[in-house]
Parts: sequence; structure tokens; C-alpha cells
Amino acid sequence: MVLEAVNGSQQDRPAEEEEELLERHREDHFTAGEVVRDVIIGVSDGLTVPFALAAGLSGANAASSLILTAGLAEVAAGAISMGLGGYLAAKSEADHYRRELRREQEEIISVPDTEAAEIGEILSRYGLQPNEYGPIVSALRKNPRAWLEFMMKFELGLEKPDPRRALQSAMTIALAYVAGGLLPLLPYMFVPAAQKAMLISVGVTLAALLFFGYVKGRFTGNRPIMSALQTTLIGAAASAAAYGMAKAVQSA
Repeated sequence: MVLEAVNGSQQDRPAEEEEELLERHREDHFTAGEVVRDVIIGVSDGLTVPFALAAGLSGANAASSLILTAGLAEVAAGAISMGLGGYLAAKSEADHYRRELRREQEEIISVPDTEAAEIGEILSRYGLQPNEYGPIVSALRKNPRAWLEFMMKFELGLEKPDPRRALQSAMTIALAYVAGGLLPLLPYMFVPAAQKAMLISVGVTLAALLFFGYVKGRFTGNRPIMSALQTTLIGAAASAAAYGMAKAVQSA
């Protein structure tokens, strides 16, 4: 009943009014999902791993200078490793898309009737009847490029990757890792006593994890408070485990 009412109102509405409504209704969709994902990966690991390393070395009664040196080395190595991982992952996605694109092109040329039947099968899942999707199939068969794009998106669920994606992903993850990794190490730069620096680092890092978890929840559509608590608990558990292991090894 609701859909019928909506359809009826759209049919009765003049074209000029529809254009005016579309002009006023500008949907503000968030389209930077991949960048946000890379930032989340980089910052979350950057906050957690150096924090756990510094806590572990503090548990072993290492000097602040040694903790700082080891932490900076880990941040550099981690940023390179994480950035390379992001690059290879994005590159693999692009290679997979190209392989499937070539395969789909060959199928459209070699078995066009089979591929056209697949268009109808896909559209029928959305409730369209043969007499409704028939003209769409015919139109796509006349436009090979649109046909190929349709099959890639709706049959295989693949979006054309940005050719710059691999490098952008590597840089984003690496820089986010450095930004997150430097925060737990800042107290060791200014406080000579390792135990005191560790306590300050704990406070700084937990506050950063709370803030980052909250922001992550806002961007990903999850409950921000729950996201903040989960992120903080994971970071605290990792650092506590590293600190406890260092203490255990030292006392053995």
C-alpha cells in the first residue's frame, strides 16, 4: 500500500516539481570508505603494537632511551610492512578485476546468448518479469561496453578499481601507522624514568584509543561508544599481555 501510494504520487507530480525536489534533495553519501578502512587499519595497529612493545620493555626495566629507540625502530618497520601489505592487497584486487574482465569479454563474444540469458536471470531477482527486462537485455546487447560493465558489477559483484589505489593505500596505511605509533612513545622522549613514562604513555594511549574508537564507530556506522570501548579494551589487553610476559621472563 505504501509503495502504491508513493508510485501514485510520483505519477501525479509534474516534471518541473520533480526536478525542483531533486535539486533540493542532495544526498550526501560518504564515498571514502576505502581510505577510512586504510586509516583504521594503520592507526589501530600503530597505537596497539608500539604501545605493547613499550609496555613490555618497561616491564623488563629497560631505560627510556632504549624503549624509545626500539619503539621508533618498530614504528618504521611496521609502517613499511603495513604499507607494503596494503599495496599488495590493492594490487591483487586490481589484477583479479583485470582477469575477470578479460574472461567476461571472451564469454560475451563466444557465448552471447548465454550471457544475455544471465542478464535476464539477474534482473529477475529484482522482481522484473520477462516482458519488463526484455528491452533492457536487448539494449545492453547493442552496447557491449555497458553490457560488460553490467556483468562485472551485477554478476560478479566487482567494481572497477582506481589505478592509483595500490599506491594510495600503501601511503595511507603507512602514514596512519606512524601517526598512531608515535603517540605511545611521546612520553619516553621527555620523561627519563621509564616507569613514570610508561604510566603517562598508558594514559595518553588509552585516551587516544577511546577517541579513535569513537571516531571509527561514527564513520563505520557502528555505535560509537561501543566501538570506543572495544578498541580501548583490545589495546589495553595487548599491552597488559606484553608487560606481564616481560615481567615473567625477567623473574624466571
